[in-house]
Amino acid sequence: MSSLLVLAIVVAIGLVAFFIGRQRAAAQDDGRVKPHSRAHYHGWWAFLLAVLPALLLLAAWNIGSSIYLDRHIHAALPERTADSKVASEALDVSLVKSLAKGLRQLDAGTLAALPATFAELQPLLAAKGVALASDTQDYMIPIAAEANTVQSRLSLIGAAVTLVLSIAGALYAFRQIAPRARARNNVERLMLWGLLAASTIAILTTVGIVLSMLFQTITFFESVSPMSFFFGTVWDPRFAAAGSGGSQGQFGLIPLLAGTLYIAAVALLVAVPVGLMSAVYMSEYATPRVRSVVKPALELLAGIPTIVYGIFAVVTLGPFLRDLSAALTGGSPFIQGQSIFTAGLVMGVMLIPVVSSLSDDIITAVPRAMRDGSLGLGATRSETIKRVILPAALPGIVGAILLTASRAIGETMIVVLAAGVAANLTINPFEAMTTITVKIVNQLTGDLEFNSPQTLVAFALGLTLFALTLVMNIVALYIVRKYREQYE
Repeated sequence: MSSLLVLAIVVAIGLVAFFIGRQRAAAQDDGRVKPHSRAHYHGWWAFLLAVLPALLLLAAWNIGSSIYLDRHIHAALPERTADSKVASEALDVSLVKSLAKGLRQLDAGTLAALPATFAELQPLLAAKGVALASDTQDYMIPIAAEANTVQSRLSLIGAAVTLVLSIAGALYAFRQIAPRARARNNVERLMLWGLLAASTIAILTTVGIVLSMLFQTITFFESVSPMSFFFGTVWDPRFAAAGSGGSQGQFGLIPLLAGTLYIAAVALLVAVPVGLMSAVYMSEYATPRVRSVVKPALELLAGIPTIVYGIFAVVTLGPFLRDLSAALTGGSPFIQGQSIFTAGLVMGVMLIPVVSSLSDDIITAVPRAMRDGSLGLGATRSETIKRVILPAALPGIVGAILLTASRAIGETMIVVLAAGVAANLTINPFEAMTTITVKIVNQLTGDLEFNSPQTLVAFALGLTLFALTLVMNIVALYIVRKYREQYE
């Protein structure tokens, strides 16, 4: 029995328990004893007792079954020798599990007369649309069939225990129904624990991401000096072949960090003034009819995929700027087709809706009394905006700029297409540079081993990027708190 079907049955039992519990609670309200909780609280308590323990058991059973099945397959595999045709035991287990999944597509008659060789079995699986790796061996067929039998048995036992627990929870909730039973307190306490669990999951997810990067980064620094990484000015992550003197590639962070900040700064120089002035116009000057047209049209830019911006940059804007610079100098162009300026300009256009939309909402939220007070004292509309509205909205605008900067720092596709992948160190905005995110993608793609320094450097880059955004958040939080105290 599939887990999805068991889940549907458990939810159905919970719904039945809800209606029965609510009806029984309402029937016991005869007016002589004031009930502690309303009838629907008893229904929800019955629903929760019927569903939550059963779902927790089902999840734990599925995890345990998966672990048990892996160990069962490991034990059934023949002992590995130097002549084994499969590279590793882990690959053996993966191939057996893939074969078992394919066997589940066959009918009972075919499974009863299961072929002994993979060459005979492959056409039967292909007829069902199942394609398996060519590394699959003949000895894996009976192991996969036995694994399916064990999995079916475990699924049936887990489904039965889960359904019994669900029914038992509903019956226990029915026995607790009484006029003075504290069903409301129980439901609210359980919901509080649910909210706490959701918050904990969010925190633990962040901690897990940081730790996963941290451990891999420590492994990387066992091969590469942290000083050469953080203060190196050359990015050349290549290792010489064995026997060539042990010359090690260079993993200098400075060119990547400089490119990340440089391109993000150019993008912010485009996005922040245009977006902020657009927000001021829409919130303070535009009529409702103009606002209803301009704001959706502006926010339409946010729905364009970043790859489209990148294609526009590499096909249209980059060649245009290169040809324009060549025409201005009458010779060789001083703007390359892929450059910091091109990437920053396109990225800035992409970020305009982020600044505009957030700033517009923040400026609109400034109390009307502040505008009226300024205008009543004789200030003009522009003076009111400069001296009253924008200072009052400054904390929120700083948050909008921070969000925009984080988006600019984390952008990848536009940089790949518009700025290139060359890790240069230059102050000329018309030359090519690259960013940390681009190199993370480069280092995690290809046929490199996952424990090589060329791959592990991606985790060091990711941790550096995380620290950079954390510092930005701390600085922005300080600014927000400082000005919020001044204008509240």
